[in-house]
Amino acid sequence: MPKMKTSKSAAKRFKKTGTGKLKRNKAYKSHILTKKSAKRKRNLRKSTVTDATNVKNMKRILPYL
Repeated sequence: MPKMKTSKSAAKRFKKTGTGKLKRNKAYKSHILTKKSAKRKRNLRKSTVTDATNVKNMKRILPYL
């Protein structure tokens, strides 16, 4: 059976934590920032864990992570 290919775009966006969960950055931080509050922009800087409903799909496109 041939090797599985990693989705390179996903590999650049997700990192694995020590417990095996997937860490991601938050969206909505690239433009139209003037109307967003400082608190909201500050919280968008932080990374978060990928939701459990998406983990099955993420494991398929990141087989070697």
